[in-house]
Order: sequence, then structure tokens, then C-alpha cells
Amino acid sequence: MPIQPAGAVGVRGTVVIDEKYREGLRDLDGFSRIILLYHLHRSEGHSLEVIPFLDTVPHGIFATRAPRRPNAIGLSVVQLIAVQGCELVIEGVDVVDGTPLLDIKPYVPEFDCFPDEMSGWFAGCRERVAVMKADGRFCGKSK
Repeated sequence: MPIQPAGAVGVRGTVVIDEKYREGLRDLDGFSRIILLYHLHRSEGHSLEVIPFLDTVPHGIFATRAPRRPNAIGLSVVQLIAVQGCELVIEGVDVVDGTPLLDIKPYVPEFDCFPDEMSGWFAGCRERVAVMKADGRFCGKSK
């Protein structure tokens, strides 16, 4: 599994929305990207310090995107290919199949893009994000 959408170029998936939320998808098809917020249901417990996938030294959990968080909430910015009834066809999927979705938000570059900002320790390993795969260090048993 890719560790971020940047490592999942070309990987397609489907988000299935409960019929009772169908009306909430109206006008979403006008966006090229969406933000998915989800429950990291296979991550067990939490750690305040972790060695993230892209590094070999420990960092505070809030300085990483590692899943072993006090509140197991994940975030992915994915490409929206199509809205088909209650299904969203997406690309750039880095989410485990069956992951419970908490919310969907439109990606708005004017709100969400800050390309000149600093990225801390990650700046030294950004070239590996497209090839790094999850190795199971943060996954517990499937619930």
C-alpha cells in the first residue's frame, strides 16, 4: 500500500456512500480533487513518538502522518474522477479497502495549497514518497 497519494499515481478506487447522504454529493463533481477523512481502523493503540515510513529516526507523532495517533483519523487528498450515484471514483488511493469514511471535503487550492511553506524533517526525504510502501509497522489486526 502506498503511504501517501503521491505514491499512488494511477491507483483507482471507489468510495461508496450510504444512500441517505446522496444529496450531499450534489455539485462535488465540479472539483478535481477531494479530501477524505477516515478512521484508521487497523491501527491499534497510539504512540507519541514513532519512526515514520520515510525516516529512520523517531519523531513526535504530531510531526508525522503515521497512523498510530491518539485519535486515529487519516487524511488523503485524492483525484476525483467521477461521481456515479452514491459512488465516487477516485485516483491516488492510499487507503486500506474497507476503511470507514468520516467525511469528504472539496480540495480548494486557494484554501489548501501553500507550496512555499517549510516541511520540517520531511524535506530531506521527499524524493522517496513516490516509491515508499507501507511495511505493516503501524497495522494491528483487522477489526
